[in-house]
Amino acid sequence: MSAVDRVRRAYARIAAVDRPEVWIDLRPQAEAEAEAALVDARTAAGEHLPLAGTVTAVKGNIDVAGLPTTAGCPDYAYLPEHDAPAVARLRAAGTVVLGTTNLDQFATGLVGTRSPYGAVRGSADPARISGGSSSGSAVAVALGLADLALGTDTAGSGRVPAALNGIVGLKGAPGRVPADGVVPACRSLDCVSVLARTVGEAEDAFRLLADPAVVPARAPGPWRIAVPAPGALGELAAGWAEAYEAAADRLAAAGAELRPVDLAPFDAAAAMLYAGAFVAERYAAVGAFVDKGGPGLDPVVRGIVTAARDVPAHRLYDDLAELARLRERATAALGDADALLLPTTTAHPTLAEVAADPVGVNTRLGRFTNSANLLGLCALAVPAGTVAGLPFGVMLVGPAHTEERLGAVARLLADRPVPLAVFGAHLTGQPLNGQLTALGGRFLAEVGTAEAYRLHALGTVPPKPGLVRTAEGGRTVRGELWELPAAGLGTLLAGLPRPMALGSVELSDGRLVPGFLCEPAALDGAEDITAAGGWAAHLAQRAGGATGPS
Repeated sequence: MSAVDRVRRAYARIAAVDRPEVWIDLRPQAEAEAEAALVDARTAAGEHLPLAGTVTAVKGNIDVAGLPTTAGCPDYAYLPEHDAPAVARLRAAGTVVLGTTNLDQFATGLVGTRSPYGAVRGSADPARISGGSSSGSAVAVALGLADLALGTDTAGSGRVPAALNGIVGLKGAPGRVPADGVVPACRSLDCVSVLARTVGEAEDAFRLLADPAVVPARAPGPWRIAVPAPGALGELAAGWAEAYEAAADRLAAAGAELRPVDLAPFDAAAAMLYAGAFVAERYAAVGAFVDKGGPGLDPVVRGIVTAARDVPAHRLYDDLAELARLRERATAALGDADALLLPTTTAHPTLAEVAADPVGVNTRLGRFTNSANLLGLCALAVPAGTVAGLPFGVMLVGPAHTEERLGAVARLLADRPVPLAVFGAHLTGQPLNGQLTALGGRFLAEVGTAEAYRLHALGTVPPKPGLVRTAEGGRTVRGELWELPAAGLGTLLAGLPRPMALGSVELSDGRLVPGFLCEPAALDGAEDITAAGGWAAHLAQRAGGATGPS
């Protein structure tokens, strides 16, 4: 696909999804298309651009030339003249930046609600949080608005939203990717992170972002995975402990060697990030600005930053000494393990739960992520199925510069994706679309069937159409092509109510893909709406909108 076509598809998708809270500043489409045209010209001239034909979203605390850097606070905004190095490296590889995304203000939070630009709702269930602080970036990828996104990660901000939205979040150890041009949260700990739909896409982008490094030597043998002893994970949402154990079992079945690990040094380090002196670095970053006050400041963020002003200097030196001891203990606990396997976070709260207890919920969400940067580790958050219809994710944590090892281990957890054609209530913006995103689905393209189908409006709740193949009088019916993990498709099929069925659908380009069909017996008395061209067009006509096929 050309870069221009990808940009046009992205803006059409953004309009269809209608999630304005994802973005702080979205570039005008004409401007993005003009940049894409230059990318196409460069590739036509023979230049190798590994990210040509992709679009990227950038967290709003990372500089994008020509767009305000707000860090989630409109009063703080400044206009950078140059891209941050991380942005520049991806652009040089051919991607087109769509705009800057919403975040927990000053990258302070794991919830995605601490922003004057609005709370970013979860991609699978809008009543739940998206996770933060890289909230807009994660949802942009999960909903197929962007192929890649840049986030930042200090306490887990690139991993928690990845887990809660069924995508991949990858971060190196602090310093692995240049953090110049990033509004700091804790400058010594901040990492630029990558959000993507697959491990491979995240790895490809990370290799472009990261400075060269010497990879530690590894002894031969199967992958060695450290896992906590039973009961050491603490309180998790219902079903999450079982989902974690299932992920560990999959690794063992794939030949990995599982080893027990003592989580105590990791837990102790995690607690130090906010309860210790390191939080003072948040005041050093933006404290002078926050002290001035202003209507755009989030009250929870303001409270965290201002409280950090009063941390005494001697406490920092005590904590640095204690952290050095914890690093030694954590290194010994891991031994020669390639990775530590953990749930990425502890639960998927609702917006209402966060509003009722903003600090307590946030603290619990960072139980497993807070320690990685303090201990100098890299980490990869990956989807690991669903629980109660919502994404569940695990995290692989390893020594600095071992990102490729983590990716290799993560592939043992991954399902091979399968296509699915949808034509009704599972379309973007329709009532059941959340089922697809919750199962790890990703939007691929708008499609049409071969001229051999008819569409009928069924009397179901919620309303949905029935697609049937016919020997005569068939037409092209418009729909969408999605991609789901194999396990996700199985889950969807298991709960599919009659008269709906899953069968082979012929697309207009001749491909045969799994798709939703309808039992012919259910069509008695159902209105034939084939002439509309598709379900979305039919609904628009019924509402007095569009008058032709879409």
